[in-house]
Amino acid sequence: MDNRAGEMEVFIKVVECGSFSQAGRDLRMSPSAMSKLVTRIEDRLQTRLLVRSTRQLQLTEEGETYYQHAVRLLDQIDETERLVASGGQTNPRGKLKVNASVAFAQVYILPILPDFLKKYPEIELDLTQTDGIVDLLEERADIAIRSGDLPDSDLKARKLLNTKRRIVASPSYIERYGRPQTPDELVNHNCLRFNFTRGSGFWPFTTPISGQRIDQAVRGNFLGSNGPAVKEMCIAGMGLARIGDFHIASEINKGTLIEVLEDWTSNDIEVIHAIWPGHEHLASRIRAFIDFLANRMRQS
Repeated sequence: MDNRAGEMEVFIKVVECGSFSQAGRDLRMSPSAMSKLVTRIEDRLQTRLLVRSTRQLQLTEEGETYYQHAVRLLDQIDETERLVASGGQTNPRGKLKVNASVAFAQVYILPILPDFLKKYPEIELDLTQTDGIVDLLEERADIAIRSGDLPDSDLKARKLLNTKRRIVASPSYIERYGRPQTPDELVNHNCLRFNFTRGSGFWPFTTPISGQRIDQAVRGNFLGSNGPAVKEMCIAGMGLARIGDFHIASEINKGTLIEVLEDWTSNDIEVIHAIWPGHEHLASRIRAFIDFLANRMRQS
C-alpha cells in the first residue's frame, strides 16, 4: 500500500527534531526504522535529501524542497479532512510562524494578537522579531513582514502599507550640535545606524529642486540591531537616525523627536509587504492572519 503521506510525516519529524533518535521517541519508532524510511524515500526519488553525520542532520537543496512541499501537502490533507468532517465549516488551526521587524511587531502585531487568538483559538502563533533579512525556507516561517524592494523569487506578497522614513533627532541633540540644512552636513554629525546590510552607511536623499538622487555617506558611534534600540538612542540625544514614520509618529507629535532635512526626504518611501512561500493553496491559518492584520491596519 502506498503510504507516502506517512513517510512525509516521518521525514518532517526528523527534520524538525534534528535527529533520528528524538524523532523516533516522538513517533515511538526506533532510530534505525526512521533512518531506513528516509533512505527509502531517497531511493525512490533517486536523490539525497539529508546529509547525515554523527552530530547533526542537514537538509540538501532537494531535501529543503521536499520538506516544504511535504509540510504544505499534509496541511492540505488535514484541512480537507477537517472540512469534510465538519460539514464544510472549519476554523483555521495549527502552528503559524510569523517573522517581523521589532518595530512593526510592537506597533501593529502585538496589539492585535489577543483579539486574533481569541477569534482563532486553534492557531498556535510563533512570533519572531528581528530586523535582519530572514530566509523563509531556512527559518521555516509561514509569513514574514518585510520593508523595501522585494527580490525576484517564488514568494507571494501582499502590500500592507507605505511608510516614509524620516531623519530625526532629539531637541537636546539639536541644541548642542545644530540642525543640518543639507545632507552633506551630516559628515559633521553622529548618525545612528543599523548593523545589518540593509542599514548600510548611506542614507538616500532627493534634491528638492532637481529631484536628483543623492546617497550620502554617514558615520556614527552606535549601530543597533532593531528599530527600538536606534530610536531610544536617538531620544537620548546620542545622534541623528533614519527611522520609519509609523515607528516614530507619536514621538514627533509629542516633540520628543524633531524631523530634519524634510525637503530632502520626500521620496524616501518604503513599502511594507507580508510575504509567504508561493504555492497554489494557501493554508487557512496563513490567510486568516494576513487578512486580520491588513484589516486592522486599515482601521488604525
